[in-house]
Amino acid sequence: MIQVAIIGTGNISHAHIHAYLQFPERVRIAALVDIIPGKAQKVKEQYGLDCDVCLDHHDVLGRKDITLMDVCTPPYVHAEISINGMKAGKNVICEKPMAPSLAECDEMIRVRNETGVRLSIIAQNRFRKPIRDLKALLDSGIAGPVRHASINSLWWRGHCYYDLWWRGTWEKEGGGCTLNHAVHHIDMLGWMMGLPKRVTSVLANTAHDNAEVEDLSISILEYPGALASLTASVVDHGEEQTLTFQCEKAKIAAPFSVYASLSKANGFPERNEALEKEISDFADALPPVPYIGHDGQIENVLTAIETDGDVAITAEDGRRTIELITAVYKAGATRQAVELPFKPDDPFYTVEGIMKAVPHFYEKAKSEMELGNADITVGSDYGDKK
Repeated sequence: MIQVAIIGTGNISHAHIHAYLQFPERVRIAALVDIIPGKAQKVKEQYGLDCDVCLDHHDVLGRKDITLMDVCTPPYVHAEISINGMKAGKNVICEKPMAPSLAECDEMIRVRNETGVRLSIIAQNRFRKPIRDLKALLDSGIAGPVRHASINSLWWRGHCYYDLWWRGTWEKEGGGCTLNHAVHHIDMLGWMMGLPKRVTSVLANTAHDNAEVEDLSISILEYPGALASLTASVVDHGEEQTLTFQCEKAKIAAPFSVYASLSKANGFPERNEALEKEISDFADALPPVPYIGHDGQIENVLTAIETDGDVAITAEDGRRTIELITAVYKAGATRQAVELPFKPDDPFYTVEGIMKAVPHFYEKAKSEMELGNADITVGSDYGDKK
């Protein structure tokens, strides 16, 4: 049986704990670690777990029974803890974002290669049928090549959201809504279309004067033969999150929708219902996704460990997402278009370089250890049916 140590017992750790508890014959939570005294103990009692409780992740590194570390901490220590775990011979699951900088991502990949362990970066929305179907439809070519993609990562967070001690600073959160919310949709876009060649962006903080970081960014991404627009926000009521791909023959989107057009003799559109049916039938015929969201990704990692196989979502996937996010920050900070890929001598390659260049919209004046409510929203299910 796989023994796992969960590092960090904040809000997102509950999604991970729920996933592990789905597979009691395959995995056991052996330790909970949190730097805040009493926090991990409360989580242990909440779930009735039979596990150890620690204040420091170093306390579990030497345990030979633990073969998996699950990093659910704030972003600024993702790289440090993941690297320490891998050097100790542990497989690692790391929550999004992989790390605040490409330099840290590359060091994580180097250590993974050196140690031969597995490193998977959380991108749980790939384990949802509407997203998996959208990827399959694009790969099939049934709608033709993409001409215009529109990615809306729209969330809403109240003013007090940034009062939590690690949020709202470039040093500890690593960025704002682009890094920590739109990371989901940027991962999906990268999975479906890869990296663009050029990025132009505007950053703003429109509603959270207790945070240094952006609460809104709007970007234009240039691909060969296509453009994409990307909006990252925590000021949008309703949290409508959509991925829309306008292809040569039809529009396909998540939540699932399809619309196909043919040209009349005068160039105006005429609906192509036959192609719409073909696309819908293609999606309907795809197999179900057995485990959804975090359950699906964690099950995939467990299977990889058990079978000595590969994880579905790799460190390279996580790095690609950080590269696009870094381009958004550089373009927004310099007010210039940014060419990809990044080179190691670019100032934005490191955390230090990013922090010297990005705008501080406001200064963080309040720092709370807890906000008093563990209920969180983790995004749209895109019409997923459990």
